[in-house]
Amino acid sequence: MTSVRKIAKKAGVSVATVSRALNNHASVGAETRERVLAVASSVGYSPPASRRITTAIGLAYPAEPVRPDYGAFESALLTGILRGLNELRYDLKIVAMQRDKLPNESYTQFFARKGIRGVILRSFSGTRPICEAIAEEGFPSIVVADRFDNPRVNYVCTDSKDDSRRALQHLISLGHSRIALAVHRIPDTDHEDRRRAYIEALSDNGVEPDPNLMFEIYASTEGGAAVVTQIASLSAPPTAIFFTDPLASVGAMRRCQELGIRVPQDLSIIGFDDSDIRHHVFPSMTAVCQDANMLGYESARWLTAMLAGQAHAQLRKVYPTMFEINKTTTPPSDAPVRVLPDGTRVAVVAPAVVQAGINGATVKQEEA
Repeated sequence: MTSVRKIAKKAGVSVATVSRALNNHASVGAETRERVLAVASSVGYSPPASRRITTAIGLAYPAEPVRPDYGAFESALLTGILRGLNELRYDLKIVAMQRDKLPNESYTQFFARKGIRGVILRSFSGTRPICEAIAEEGFPSIVVADRFDNPRVNYVCTDSKDDSRRALQHLISLGHSRIALAVHRIPDTDHEDRRRAYIEALSDNGVEPDPNLMFEIYASTEGGAAVVTQIASLSAPPTAIFFTDPLASVGAMRRCQELGIRVPQDLSIIGFDDSDIRHHVFPSMTAVCQDANMLGYESARWLTAMLAGQAHAQLRKVYPTMFEINKTTTPPSDAPVRVLPDGTRVAVVAPAVVQAGINGATVKQEEA
């Protein structure tokens, strides 16, 4: 193993300066730190095992740390990770790599400086190369909720595409043809799978996907509510909608109640569920379901067992989801309605037909 003395000699600084630079001490100037790290990286230095905190596992976000618009998946995932770490008494550190990693550090050096033995990675489409780079360095790591062709990348994830297609096929078999999609705007393989399933299911049944019925939203109750408000007032509103995120699904159900939209009589809803939220709304929600808690548990349990020499050095596993039919889907109504943002209900009928509105006003109907 390369010594600190050798790094000091090559960098032209003292051993104490090298030590402080490797530990990111504030007393070391940026130029000196970068020079020391560049030398350390070039000679393949990593701290001795005796100096590392050996019970810390990192939950690392290659881009930004977790944000509210990432959705409820993260909280369920974290619960599972903590449960998995507890079996071998490991601790957890949440790491912001974009904020803390120094330019000349390797990922191995970065994690060693943080006192991290292994890392669980949450990645989106733009940060996948970082996950591959960490795996190529050989640092113990596993990506959760994403999958890779690179054989060196360990991962656990679910495949929701088939069950998303079943969900759409269920709506089509009930007679729905104007079906909206509300998909999380944060790109990852899971949500892209659900988007493709939507397009393929409609196309395979002779229904041309309508771009005007495809909405990118943040995974929040507000995002789901906004979509319902928007689609309900369209001149030809959809009769069903598929949400790819749990919080958006709940927000949509709440907004339907506020507007007086009857679910499923006026609007059929299929949501997505990472835990058991589908049973905590009324009526109970038809949903594609995955177990985010289990993904967190399996990733943490494998990583700690592998570090302890109790598990195989590679894990690349895809778990199935489940499509569960509950009470938010039914055949489309014979008397579809528009619901304006103020709650006014307007029947959708043939062009130029005049009908009394709920408040006694005469309303000219728009074309269905």
